[in-house]
Amino acid sequence: MFGSTKAKAAAGALGVLAAVGIGAWIYQLMNGLGVTGMNNGTSWGLYITMFMLFVGLSAGGLIVASSASVFHVGEYKKVALPAIILSTVCICCAGMFVLIDLGGIQRVWRIVTGPNPLSPLFWDICVITCYLVINIVYLVLMKKHGADSAAVARVSRFALPVAILVHSVTAWIFGLQIAREGWYTGIMAPIFVASAMDSGLALLLIVLAGLRKSGVFPIGQKLFSNLAGLLATCIAVDAFFIGCEVLTMGYPGAAGAETLALMTNGPTAVFFWFEVVAGLLIPFCILVFAKNRQSTGLVLAASALVVAGVLCKRCWLLLTSFIMPNVHGAPGISLGTQTAQQGGIGMWATVGSYAPTWVEVVVVLGVISLGALAFMVLSKKLLSQPAADDQEVGGGLAAEVA
Repeated sequence: MFGSTKAKAAAGALGVLAAVGIGAWIYQLMNGLGVTGMNNGTSWGLYITMFMLFVGLSAGGLIVASSASVFHVGEYKKVALPAIILSTVCICCAGMFVLIDLGGIQRVWRIVTGPNPLSPLFWDICVITCYLVINIVYLVLMKKHGADSAAVARVSRFALPVAILVHSVTAWIFGLQIAREGWYTGIMAPIFVASAMDSGLALLLIVLAGLRKSGVFPIGQKLFSNLAGLLATCIAVDAFFIGCEVLTMGYPGAAGAETLALMTNGPTAVFFWFEVVAGLLIPFCILVFAKNRQSTGLVLAASALVVAGVLCKRCWLLLTSFIMPNVHGAPGISLGTQTAQQGGIGMWATVGSYAPTWVEVVVVLGVISLGALAFMVLSKKLLSQPAADDQEVGGGLAAEVA
């Protein structure tokens, strides 16, 4: 895979995109966050959306890997190593999006010198740092001792709760914002964890299919189908929590009725309905049947829809609560954008609005490309020579299915 002409061409293209993304980020540093689509009314945008997505993608992979050791699920241990590699890369991408969203990266040292323990953002930084350390330790021990070693089992007991906690704390950043009725909910953390499970597992299935096709990491069809069945269960749990949230918001007299109307029939409705139909309903209908789970193509299609659906969930969850500002009536909120600084009527807004600029899009593509390159390099180093017992089991399963 990694020595082929196609792989080299892909790596070259990813390298170019990463370099262009770094250039766009430097341009943003030189000109400030005013070059983005964010403003005083909508203070979080594409960067935080991608941060939420990649934290979930990372947590889902680590939960699968650590659960295999904690609950002694022997067959899932076979995919623990690629799951940890994927988890490590995704959490690094998530961290990069947070730093990029800070704008003034030169002031990041203030996080250490002036922490605010009352801020959920500070909790998130602490738990993500611990999470990254655990991922690295987990990766080193697994490569050195194997997935069945006692050292890996001990780390798994810490990794599983931290993986759940990292996405819970991310959810609390939103759930503790009393002023935003679309976020202020008691089940925000379970919603985030459920979506982390299905999106992280979906991405893992896509990666495993690619590694198997290239011959880098053999995996039996039976195990692949079992993971697809687990994904169907995770989708159902995710859909249940979304249903609970919608019912609570839509019940007559509920405080969230206005937000629900915006979510289902407003500017962010396209993201909501795509997630419900294409990200939950269709993948579940595909994977709920055992025969479909035997088809790699159908599993990949369902997995891709799940990841796209969770991305849409992050969009409607983040942006819906910015539509109606906390200050009602004219003149509204000063936008604070570069255009608004010129004065005039355009500097005020009574309704929140946001659209990412080319800078944000290019930076996001650059970070994703950098993450893909990192995964390729780590996979080449750590997966090119899998353990003999893994090769034997994977080949046995494949032969059995054949």
